[in-house]
Amino acid sequence: MTARPIVIDCDPGQDDAVALLLAMASPGELAIRGVTCVAGNVPLELTAANARRLVELAGRTDIPVYAGCPAPMLRPLVTAEYVHGKTGLDGCDLPPPSMALAEGHAVDFIVETCLAAGPEGMTLCPLGPLTNIAQAIIKDPRILPNIREIVLMGGAAMITGNTTPSAEFNIYVDPHAAHVVFECGRPVVMIPLDVTHKAITTPARLDAIRAIGTRVSDSVAGMLDFYDRFDMDRYGMAGGPLHDPCVIAYLLNPGLFAGRRARVRIETRSELTMGRTVVDWWGITGDAPNALVLNEIDADGFYAMLTERLARL
Repeated sequence: MTARPIVIDCDPGQDDAVALLLAMASPGELAIRGVTCVAGNVPLELTAANARRLVELAGRTDIPVYAGCPAPMLRPLVTAEYVHGKTGLDGCDLPPPSMALAEGHAVDFIVETCLAAGPEGMTLCPLGPLTNIAQAIIKDPRILPNIREIVLMGGAAMITGNTTPSAEFNIYVDPHAAHVVFECGRPVVMIPLDVTHKAITTPARLDAIRAIGTRVSDSVAGMLDFYDRFDMDRYGMAGGPLHDPCVIAYLLNPGLFAGRRARVRIETRSELTMGRTVVDWWGITGDAPNALVLNEIDADGFYAMLTERLARL
């Protein structure tokens, strides 16, 4: 099987970190052309440094890391240090990166990589706000036919938001970028909170990762120990939801997930509901679907795969 070419766009963040490690542990299935960074969980300077820390941790310095947009398209940047800590990767002690950022802007890299994609096209995997992806589409719409699929973590379908009562963080930070992406006409897979809140890092699952006994697994366990506390306190869960790795898990084994095609629109006008993903789950409007919206996950299968892959690093 030929590895599927992908670009991972991210804002690390502990859950981004686990997603990156899962992807880097799967070279037989995923050919990572590059990692692009955006401001989100923490400012761009930190997300770009954190991505390089993780590439070095995994021993995958062959993967270039690009810095992208430092702010949303139209709104002030909102960050989430209250969840991720001041570094974005609180809970582990990774050294400053020694590798340099790749030359050039992340948006230009996305454009160039998509334009150069072969017949199977390029899969874009946004794990944070969609600013870089939207800006690439706007800058050069010629990339659209070469985008095989956009598989993203963001939004909420049938449940409430996690940043406002209406909105999930990634979409809330840059709703205008999300509007561009969902209306771009290419296949979109939306992995919302409905899924990720079923992917809970219980103590037993975290113990299984810690038991691997490597530097990578120790780092992941430390990050998740820190990261989980916020959602455990808020929701009374047995552990924290692991959002972004679901994107990579879907690419590796889509059979772990279920959902349906639906029309998704993004609220960009109302401050009360800014960033809401309005999902026409029951086809009420009669409008054509523009995304595959997932709502189920085999959480045991997901964590089994994650643990096995992390053990490879």
